[in-house]
Amino acid sequence: MLYEIEAPPTARNAVILLHPHDNVAVARVSVPAGQLLELNGYAVSTSASIPAGHKVALRAIAPGEAVYRYGNVIGFALAPIAAGDHVHVHNLGYKELDPSEVTPGEAPARRAAHASPATFLGFRRPDGRVGTRNYIAVVAASNCAAYTSDLIAESFAQESLPENLDGIIAFPHGEGCGQALGPDTDQLRRTLSGVLDHPNVAAALILGLGCEVNQIGHYLGEAEAKHAPASLQGLTLQESGGTRGAVEAARKQIREFIDRVAGQERTEVPASNIVLGLNCGGSDSFSGITANPALGYCCDLIVDQGGTVVLAETTEIFGAEHLLLRRARNPEIARKLLATVDKYKRYLSQFGGSFNDNPSPGNKEGGLTNILEKSLGAVAKAGTTPLEDVVDYAEHVTGPGFVFMNTPGYDPVSITGLAAGGVNLIAFTTGRGSAIGFPSVPVLKIASNSRTYKRMTGNMDINAGTIADGDATVEQVGREIFEALLRTASGEKTKAEQLGHHEFSPWRIGPVL
Repeated sequence: MLYEIEAPPTARNAVILLHPHDNVAVARVSVPAGQLLELNGYAVSTSASIPAGHKVALRAIAPGEAVYRYGNVIGFALAPIAAGDHVHVHNLGYKELDPSEVTPGEAPARRAAHASPATFLGFRRPDGRVGTRNYIAVVAASNCAAYTSDLIAESFAQESLPENLDGIIAFPHGEGCGQALGPDTDQLRRTLSGVLDHPNVAAALILGLGCEVNQIGHYLGEAEAKHAPASLQGLTLQESGGTRGAVEAARKQIREFIDRVAGQERTEVPASNIVLGLNCGGSDSFSGITANPALGYCCDLIVDQGGTVVLAETTEIFGAEHLLLRRARNPEIARKLLATVDKYKRYLSQFGGSFNDNPSPGNKEGGLTNILEKSLGAVAKAGTTPLEDVVDYAEHVTGPGFVFMNTPGYDPVSITGLAAGGVNLIAFTTGRGSAIGFPSVPVLKIASNSRTYKRMTGNMDINAGTIADGDATVEQVGREIFEALLRTASGEKTKAEQLGHHEFSPWRIGPVL
């Protein structure tokens, strides 16, 4: 059994009805067969045991009839479903829905209007951005330099660093050579440029082998064009005497960086400088009831402060696009979102895949039947403010307001794109449990249920399961997340940071040569 039961369920508290028009409800705890359910005028008895987070039919549903959750279609009955039946993959079918032609009219952007703006302690950068951390980064240009980048960062592990410096961090990866010039290399370069030139990075070193496709000169040329070459330097193993020579040369350069950034200090800045990336992983049925809506409430608070929130994971808005289209500030942004989904659909078709391949076995065990149901819960992370922009993977986010970024649903690749786009904080909701982090951006973990929070307390920062337990409201947990993010932005370490999680994985889209 996945979830603990502290008291036997009753007819009125065993399940959760999420919308008056729904014909299914969600089991709050594991519900035994024969349990009477009374809500919204329905009085039915369960025909089988219903695991926590799974769906139960509130009335008879005919074959081919739509099944509703959140007031939206999540699939169609494959066979007759009786009132009280368990509704899941065995009797609920998936069908790709065509988002109706939605062309919203112009809507004014939401403005910050807080009488008492919130603040945090951050690092002001010369270009006006604000960092929530202060790192020196060692970024590998290719797999051929990946191991050496790790050695360089590890060589400082036992050294005493200035209090204002959070550390020397490596960005190893498996790309950068054996790939075609064009979209694939362009995307990698955009990603690495984003982590090199990031508000949480005070100075950076780009490290290459010397002969790879992804030459370090590309990045050094960018720095020179921006008239900021002092914060970015580069070297190669082939020109530095191999692995040992590159480590020594890098250590010398990094010591110069340390001397240069030693005087930087945190200063009080308004919360409008928050650029929050949103991600979910290991989702369950409670994600769309507790953690995601609470994070959405927090996002509205951030946008009201003049900050920026960035929703990602194109594979996890499919089936819920209409909810985002209605929020698009103008028709052009709506069309841009639809074009992004259509482009991803074509990308998947090259490999014989579909969006419904997204839900994992863990998602389904947690009660999510298909991608339609998963997406409807996932988009709640972004709150209710207007959609201001749609950007591609690792593209620089300018903000303010709510922005969507095209990324896969695969967590390490998604948060890499968000970080490269310039987010200085990440909020990550999870139902089944996740341990992911990122080298230079704090990742705050929000558990959707109390069982996961208690089981993985060393990884979880916030327990949104208190909402389903009846101990807190969505608004209360949303405020708790907001306050935790302000503390994190000011330097408080998340659980992922304390454990040293630093997952980094650029999105590879092209062939291997």
